[in-house]
Amino acid sequence: MHTDVHLQLHALRAAELRTEADRFRRSRVGARTHGHLRRLLGWFLVDLGLRLVHRPHVRPARIA
Repeated sequence: MHTDVHLQLHALRAAELRTEADRFRRSRVGARTHGHLRRLLGWFLVDLGLRLVHRPHVRPARIA
């Protein structure tokens, strides 16, 4: 293989790899945001559940 052809093929492959890496990074940014929202929703539901469990009784218990 001629040296110039080898250099051109290397440059093309490097550009393809950079494009693929950028696309992967952009997809991970969206996934990270989605995971963050999921985590916030999860903790909100845990907090809500704990509030419902520890809610004081409406009527005090009576001894007959």
